[in-house]
Amino acid sequence: MSEFEIRPTQPSQAATVLSLYRAAAAGSGGLARRPDEMDLPYVEGFLRKALAGGVTLGAWQDEALCGEIHASRIGPDQFAHVLSDLTIAVDPAWQGRGVGRALFQALFAAAAQLTPQVTRIELMAREGNAGAIRLYQSLGFVIDGRFEQRVRMPDGRMEADIAMGLILPVPAGAA
Repeated sequence: MSEFEIRPTQPSQAATVLSLYRAAAAGSGGLARRPDEMDLPYVEGFLRKALAGGVTLGAWQDEALCGEIHASRIGPDQFAHVLSDLTIAVDPAWQGRGVGRALFQALFAAAAQLTPQVTRIELMAREGNAGAIRLYQSLGFVIDGRFEQRVRMPDGRMEADIAMGLILPVPAGAA
């Protein structure tokens, strides 16, 4: 039995999600924002966007949030099959314990239930975040491209942003 439970994240949990994101940003540095660049309106905004046709899920141990993942649709009908703006945050105390992988698996399952059908999921990863890139590749994501010198690190170094995508299988009989 798992130490945590995956369930949908609710707008009423925005303050808890904000605390998680600030802890994750202060830890590994895998998130694009620093802790002081995140506030309640930021979290409420991405939760609202994900709940409007996308997915937002949390990994919970009782009422403690161990990790959160969300992805949303990007707009015009020609992109209705795509989930993008994907972000995952795992509490530093929970990293390396399967939370991220479990959240992705739950995201894939939830995406398969959406209408219109989702067949592509996209994310961006900073080139220096090699552990995250390895995880994403182990889940089936492939590198689609590089945005050179897109990310300015706190020490002034520039890193590429790595665009990654995953094509979901289309169920038999689906159009």
